[in-house]
This record gives sequence, structure tokens and C-alpha cells, in this order.
Amino acid sequence: MTSPTPRRYAGLSGDQRSALRRESLLEAGLELFAAAGSRGATMTAICARAKLTERYFYESFSSRDELLEKILDGIADEVRDAGLAALRTSEGTLEERARDAITSFVSLLTDDPRKGRVAMIESAAYEPLRAHRRAVLHGFAQMVADEATRMYGDRAWPPHQGQINGLLFVGGLAELVTAWLNEEIAITPDEIVEAATYQFTSTAHR
Repeated sequence: MTSPTPRRYAGLSGDQRSALRRESLLEAGLELFAAAGSRGATMTAICARAKLTERYFYESFSSRDELLEKILDGIADEVRDAGLAALRTSEGTLEERARDAITSFVSLLTDDPRKGRVAMIESAAYEPLRAHRRAVLHGFAQMVADEATRMYGDRAWPPHQGQINGLLFVGGLAELVTAWLNEEIAITPDEIVEAATYQFTSTAHR
């Protein structure tokens, strides 16, 4: 017996419509979390901005905190994918590839300041996300250490020192972007990139 064909609305399958609703909720959460912090990014406010009912919220997320965590993870995935693509290209010198990778990080968080505020500021201020954010930053620090080893080979620092340098680099870069987002320092994104590139290429190897 042939299975019935799934019903489609406006040319979209049920799964496609569910995915679109999920994206709408994530976008609404990003907007509200960046603009008003965790207090403003309530489930009710997120649903209202996405023009969806709470029924559809629970179709994709078990709680408001899970949605906020997924927003942070999505930003981290974008940064990681763009950075690794720049580092692992076969074109350019090591310094040029490092600069391109750092540019992708800085640009993603400054071209769309909402993502910068969520990743650097609001997730650090909201206790339920604080430990998850630290884990994300430690993951990036390990990625920096691993990529330095891959790039510099015998000239790279041993693993323990590489982890220390990776955490110093990621933490410093995060603080610099945070200062820019908060307008606490008179610096441009391009200057952040240049400073971070110099720091990485000076400390990632012996």
C-alpha cells in the first residue's frame, strides 16, 4: 500500500515550515537578546516578534534558555567555519591567512553588532549561559592552539603552552571586541584585526 503524500501549504512541506518557524524564533531571539538582554528576551516577547504562538515555540525549543543557547552556538559556528576556511586555504602566507581568519571573526561580530553583543556581552551577563559561553571560548582557544601547531609545525609551542597562548589570545580579542561594542575605546575593527594578527603571529610559535 502506498503511503499518503504529506500535505503541503504554499508549496512547503511540514518540515520546511517547521524549519522556517524555528529560524524566525532564533532571529527574534537574537534581536531581543541583543537589544534588551535576557530580561527583554522573554518567551512571550520572542513569540510576539516572530508572530508565532507559544505552541510553535515548543515545537522547536524546550525553554527560552535553550533558544538563547542555540543562538550563541549558531554565532560560534559561523565564526568557526569562516575562520577555519581562511586558515586552511592553500593561498597566501601564514600571516595573510591568519589575518583573514581574524578578519572573519571581527567582521561577523562588528558588521552585525547584535551578534557581537550576544556573544561577547549579554551571554556573559546572563548566569544560565555563562558556563556555556566559557566552554565556547575554551573551545576556540583550543582551536587556535591546534591551528598554530598545524601552521607552524616544529616551531609551534608544545601543547600545554599552546593552550595557554590560545586562551590569552582568544580572551584578549574578545575583550577588545567588547570594548569596541561598548564604545569604550577609540579603535576601528580594522585596527582590532591588525593588533590581533600581530599578537597571534608573534606568540603562536617559538
